[in-house]
Amino acid sequence: MSCHCPFCRVASLVLPAVAAVVLLTSAPVWPARAQAVQPAQQAALSAPATSDAARPAAPSSGGQVAAVDPANPQQKGLPSRAIDKVKEAAKSAGDIFSRVPCLPPKGGVKKLGSLPHVASKLVAGEPVAIVAFGSSSTQGHGATSPEFNYPNRLAAQLRRQYPTVAITVINAGKGGDDAPEMMKRLQTAVLDIKPDLVIWQVGTNAVLRNLDPAETARLVEEGIARIQAVGADLVLIDPQYAPAVNARAESAGKMINLLGKVAELRRVGIFPRFEVMRDWYETQAIPIDNFVTADGLHMSDWGYACFAQLLGDDIIRSVGQIRRGIDLPANVTAYRPM
Repeated sequence: MSCHCPFCRVASLVLPAVAAVVLLTSAPVWPARAQAVQPAQQAALSAPATSDAARPAAPSSGGQVAAVDPANPQQKGLPSRAIDKVKEAAKSAGDIFSRVPCLPPKGGVKKLGSLPHVASKLVAGEPVAIVAFGSSSTQGHGATSPEFNYPNRLAAQLRRQYPTVAITVINAGKGGDDAPEMMKRLQTAVLDIKPDLVIWQVGTNAVLRNLDPAETARLVEEGIARIQAVGADLVLIDPQYAPAVNARAESAGKMINLLGKVAELRRVGIFPRFEVMRDWYETQAIPIDNFVTADGLHMSDWGYACFAQLLGDDIIRSVGQIRRGIDLPANVTAYRPM
């Protein structure tokens, strides 16, 4: 499959600039400054350049914090500014929608319904904590850089939309997990964070491991009840449309149907990832290797980016619903089943 490498196109421009910085910086000073810059390098690259608002401190959850920038711009020296220029150039050159646009399925994506808790906080400009909970496609397997996993892409989109709000997205994905393993770490990875929104991707590994879809649905329903008990909004993400999943079509179909029923029963949102990705292939005629990697399972940079874009659009729409109905009676603005 063709692999998009966003950094290759800027390498020839970036390396001379970095070399110049090294020559201009004295040898005794460089190591100390390099150490000071390291946290900024490790932070996700999706924080918007236009907003330097303080971000919430990352809770100790064992997960990765997406797009949290702890660096103080006033303390940056010449090497740090050079690194920022490198990031800026890479990001500019890495527009992965330049070849294939990200379009919603014809007829649109099935609406999430309202997300009253997180939407109300965004409307009020209060800090928002989001936990992306799941397995390897949440963790970001298949992406060429952490910048391109879906939690980081989602964080970047929401921060562009709400530049004055402190938004933290915690990546609590762990490769190989499904409902049984996720339930064991639900408390520490999710509930202890006290999130405003949980995005729970589940079911793919259950299909691949031939687990009972009904038992998976039961565990997911139990997890939803615990998440709702702490007052968080929740969106389920069903399995991906990919050759490895499609090879177990019967099990995948049962899993997708059961997750949909659980979401309806518990009155939570569900993003139909399988149907969205199938639309890319069957309706939009996008080659499958544009959005699935060579392993036939994990999503590519473009796949993660478009998935995050469509999910973010739904969250933004939910905020719009709250805005338009903010002065209406509570029974009008309450969550509606899909």
